Amino acid sequence: MIIFQKQHHTMVYHRPVSSKHKLTNAIRNTTTPLLLLSLLLVLIFTSTPVCSAPTNSNMKPSFLSSIILPRGGSSSTSSSSSSLSMPQSLERLVEEAIQSNRKIVVVTGGVLSGIGKGVTASSIGVLLSSMGLRVTALKIDPYLNVDAGTMSPFEHGEVFVLDDGGECDLDLGNYERFLSVSLTKESNLSTGKIYQSVIEKERVGEYLGKTVQVVPHISDAIQEWVLRVAAAPVVQFSAHPDDSNRDDDKEAAQKPEVCIVELGGTLGDIESMPFVEALRQLQEHLGYKNMCFVHVSLVPVLGSPPEQKTKPTQHSVKQMRQLGLTPDFICCRGTMELESAAKRKLSLFTSVAENAIVSIHDVSNIYHVPLMMMEQNMPAMLMQRLRITPAGSAADKTKGSNAHYSAADVLNQVRDSDRMKKWKQLAKAVDEPKSECVIAIVGKYNDQGDAYLSVVKALTHSAIATRQRLRIEWIVASDLADDDDDDDSTTIEKLSKRQSAWTRLQNCDGVVIPGGFGCRGMEGKIATAKYARTSKTPFLGICLGMQACVIEYSRNVCNKPHSHSAEFRDNLEADTNDVVIFMPEGDKHRMGGTMRLGARQTILKTDSLVYNLYGKQSTIMERHRHRYEVNPEFVSDFETHGLRFVGRNTDGSGERMEVVELDLDVHPYYVGVQFHPEFTSRPERPNPLFLGLLEATKKIRLRKDTQTHGKGDKGVRDPPVTTV
Repeated sequence: MIIFQKQHHTMVYHRPVSSKHKLTNAIRNTTTPLLLLSLLLVLIFTSTPVCSAPTNSNMKPSFLSSIILPRGGSSSTSSSSSSLSMPQSLERLVEEAIQSNRKIVVVTGGVLSGIGKGVTASSIGVLLSSMGLRVTALKIDPYLNVDAGTMSPFEHGEVFVLDDGGECDLDLGNYERFLSVSLTKESNLSTGKIYQSVIEKERVGEYLGKTVQVVPHISDAIQEWVLRVAAAPVVQFSAHPDDSNRDDDKEAAQKPEVCIVELGGTLGDIESMPFVEALRQLQEHLGYKNMCFVHVSLVPVLGSPPEQKTKPTQHSVKQMRQLGLTPDFICCRGTMELESAAKRKLSLFTSVAENAIVSIHDVSNIYHVPLMMMEQNMPAMLMQRLRITPAGSAADKTKGSNAHYSAADVLNQVRDSDRMKKWKQLAKAVDEPKSECVIAIVGKYNDQGDAYLSVVKALTHSAIATRQRLRIEWIVASDLADDDDDDDSTTIEKLSKRQSAWTRLQNCDGVVIPGGFGCRGMEGKIATAKYARTSKTPFLGICLGMQACVIEYSRNVCNKPHSHSAEFRDNLEADTNDVVIFMPEGDKHRMGGTMRLGARQTILKTDSLVYNLYGKQSTIMERHRHRYEVNPEFVSDFETHGLRFVGRNTDGSGERMEVVELDLDVHPYYVGVQFHPEFTSRPERPNPLFLGLLEATKKIRLRKDTQTHGKGDKGVRDPPVTTV
């Protein structure tokens, strides 16, 4: 075509002829292929454009008709063309998003998985909220599971539970902790969810007999899901550590102004292709100014002397462009700060502005990441790229709503915001502790670092609040005692493991037994609960951890040596040894989404330790995830022997035992809860139960140091095994 165009222009301008002879001259001076091409061009440029808007006079023009071109022609076109037109439901959502001036920030990842997309997305949310904007988040997981509820912790890490009972990816925990919002199950989209919704529509005939395809039906459904979540009112929580009734802290739910979408996995994975295509189409529909892409990639350091290698990121961006997406920002992960030469090279080969290439290198704690991005002017660049007007700044009052904001204005607003000031104090408090505490986590999924992520974060939040350096001692429960199905052999290796595990446990200031499923390690957890009770070591049992301490108390204090849980023993004598029973409304055969899930009300006794920890609130809301519960028939016997059930819940299906504790004159801190308090802990607002545990360990440690040295706390111990 190019050659023909050159010949054509030469013929026109150097050998002028009349217009009626142009085609004749072209025929005489070209070969047969060029003749055919010329005829094709004549047909193309003299016929009606195939992308012209519908001409049906009866069609009512929509808001989007002047903004986007519909996919497909007029109503008189073939059925195959009409099947590609934008559905009305999607059109309404696009129209609402444009009229509301709502922005969408998509975070993608390249090179490898687990590169830090979740922390990057959460940090962007912190920056945007510091600009006075309302922010929500959506995590896209390309796996076929409907949700994360049936996934193994060894493979996928912890399952994060939301207020509405959604079992989600652990990244939603990062979003809630960083943004101080309460998300819903709709905020986690998986391939399984989207295909399930489309197939259900097909079954009831919503597609009117059309062939259901990945494009447009799956891609349209993905776009609708994203826009629905982006427009859903979000509930935010204020930070009042002394007032723990979360219902009173909820601000009026308002529609978000920005939605951060994290695309899980790595670009190029076959399972994420429908989502990539949907996001490409969504940007076309919303417009360039309403949607941007942030790509997180790896810049490794290799060689001697060390050199930052940009080639992995170059190829990652190249693949991203081949898929139809263009990165507006590149966040480079690595062990070292990105050098200027590496930035220039990346900018040259990726066509991304040099100042839009952001270094996210390793830091002492993740709370430095938003500060690091702020210092590289990320807020101003986001504002400029998305045409965002900062809210609530001093410039607002003097410049008016249509004022121009410089990068310095935005940077100063973010730095001076209350949220960013608190964030700086938070990051500084982690780096500058005044003492140290060692907490044992006795679990069964210790080989997977993210299996107890929320527990670790909740402990970290409380350590920050009490100005302590948190040191976690990971202890495998099965190393502490033999389970029922273990052999009785006593090898040297087994004895060595057991001695080591007990020695490490006895050197800890406090103990946490987190939730879990399955019988492996249960006897070790029961033995841990006995040790914490008899040695007066501060103890917090969560879900299965509470059940372990109840079984231990029944065996050793209530003189019922055969007590156990119906989860692990089928032949327990009813109301004699089954201190933990299956909930009547549960389902033993269908696993997904059949547990007791989500936020439930717990009523506290006013003369209890937990009541005081929660700021003297008689009613609290915490999140649950369990199938088994304490048998109510044993409660009176337990309380007669000194174990108090101070938190109960009545939800129409029977009275639930939610909180158990020992009196302060018996034990400094011995608490077990059926719910999961780790899911509601926030950096600026630790959960009261974890805060009470850390405060108890600090008091005991201070008392021990005073007895040993005759004076106050002498500082930290030896270098920690695991420092958070």
